[in-house]
Amino acid sequence: MAGHSKFKNTMHRKGRQDAVRAKAFTKIAREITTAAKSGMPDPAMNPRLRLAVTNARAVSMPKDRIERAISQASAAGGEDYKMVRYEGYAPGGIGLIIETLTDNLNRTGGNVRSYLSKAGGNLGTTNSVISGFDRVGEIFYPTAAASEDDMMEAALEAGADDVESDADGHSITCTFESLSEVSTALAERLSIKAEWVSVGQ
Repeated sequence: MAGHSKFKNTMHRKGRQDAVRAKAFTKIAREITTAAKSGMPDPAMNPRLRLAVTNARAVSMPKDRIERAISQASAAGGEDYKMVRYEGYAPGGIGLIIETLTDNLNRTGGNVRSYLSKAGGNLGTTNSVISGFDRVGEIFYPTAAASEDDMMEAALEAGADDVESDADGHSITCTFESLSEVSTALAERLSIKAEWVSVGQ
């Protein structure tokens, strides 16, 4: 095993993991800043910001980095990111809802159109696809968090709409508006944080 040391292998693996983590932190920081700009810079008063902060904590983003991202929303200058939704169709007429965070609407619109065309799809008009979807919140817990019956009871008491349990874990759905309250109530009831919390269609 000449030339292969445990230290070097660990160093390379850690370097890759750090690069992935840094990329995730940058993306989440943009989401936090955009959410703070779109409403109050207080997570208690801004559900979108509360979700972004919850997702940041789920990937162990440092508290000072979260606070810095929130404070950038009120800082003069800086990058101005906007959340833009595109609707389109994949091959076979499958409806797609594509949500982007961009600082350049023209570039992003062109890129989305190009990607869809290359894949054999096309960009749709506003409300051509979204009318067939409901915006929901989704919370995921590993199977070790609770039994199927206990999770069902806890989720329904917290205000969730549905729970699906399988070998991978427990997937809890609720309305988008109640996502923060349901995830907080579940975390308190189960004494464990969710593996992830997201918004879907």
